[in-house]
Amino acid sequence: MVNCLTIPVHLLQQALQPFICSLIFFFYLAEYFNIGKLVAVHGLSGELLLKHELGKKTSLKGLQAIFTEDKKGSFLPWFIESSRIKSDSETYIKLEGVNTREAAMKLSPKQVWLPEGDFKKFAAKTAPASLLGYMIIHNNEALGEILELIEQPHQLLCRLEIKGKEVLIPLHEETLQKVDHKKKQVLVELPDGLLAIYL
Repeated sequence: MVNCLTIPVHLLQQALQPFICSLIFFFYLAEYFNIGKLVAVHGLSGELLLKHELGKKTSLKGLQAIFTEDKKGSFLPWFIESSRIKSDSETYIKLEGVNTREAAMKLSPKQVWLPEGDFKKFAAKTAPASLLGYMIIHNNEALGEILELIEQPHQLLCRLEIKGKEVLIPLHEETLQKVDHKKKQVLVELPDGLLAIYL
């Protein structure tokens, strides 16, 4: 058995370089979906309440980690110790290393994200959040991917980026024409002048 301390640092770096590169490549490739936020601390042992938009009651059984956004586009994993259902849209969650009320309070309120594979596994197809990543189509023109969904009483607001600018597209019975799950497209008919407000 070789003691790592006897290996010159530059050789160790060379040996680990392909692994490190592939790990970084994986995290950059992974697409993350916002599923809700940690809204409250429960009890004294660091348990948190996750309010999610997955569209169904879930204990998140089998999910290894949730992610919070550290900086824009940079996500930190939090490994799940245990979880249990509170309601259709709420789940109690205990994270590894978060063992006090004070530690848990640092995470509340934080947005929670899942990698695409986990998101597809836990989100209901009817959940508004399942439209994340879909392309908004208006007059046969692709406007942009849905980056965030904001639920309001009588509509959904879809946040897109068009030409580097943030645009909010309302989805309700007058604007929504069709959702094509196979093509991952949302076809809309927007009021005249709506896009001009943003662009």
